[in-house]
Amino acid sequence: MMQISSDPASNKNSLLNVMHRFIAATNNMDETIMVPSLLRDVPLEVQESQQVEVVENEPPYPNKQMDMYEHYLLLKSIKNDMEWGLLKREMSGGASFLEMAVKQEEQQLIIGELPGEEGSDLEGQFHYHLRGLFGVLSKLTVQADHLTNRYKREIGGGNFMR
Repeated sequence: MMQISSDPASNKNSLLNVMHRFIAATNNMDETIMVPSLLRDVPLEVQESQQVEVVENEPPYPNKQMDMYEHYLLLKSIKNDMEWGLLKREMSGGASFLEMAVKQEEQQLIIGELPGEEGSDLEGQFHYHLRGLFGVLSKLTVQADHLTNRYKREIGGGNFMR
């Protein structure tokens, strides 16, 4: 008979493990990439699994494609938000998640909506966002690994400098 572990961290499909894998991948990326400025103006290779997304989600600047350096900064920023929370943004001057939620609630009261109307199906909302979080973290982990491997390949082959 197979025994199911009661420790959520031992379940490979738990949110904690997905988060740990992403953080480990970005830590590995950060330790591997010793000179991030070498990533500037180096085009990001689009993997086959990501090509469909690029077509569906049009970039905000159609003529500007993210380079490896911008992608590196994005992954580090997301990791920092996960480790330190969104309150760190508040201290740095950006609008915090809490401030945005309070403003949205104030606007709903002005319009006449009751705050509880939108959240009547909390379990459904939770599962929807949990699936989304799993998907996004899995993709970001693959991207961090891809960026690290590309950096190793380019530096190892001496092809980075043009």
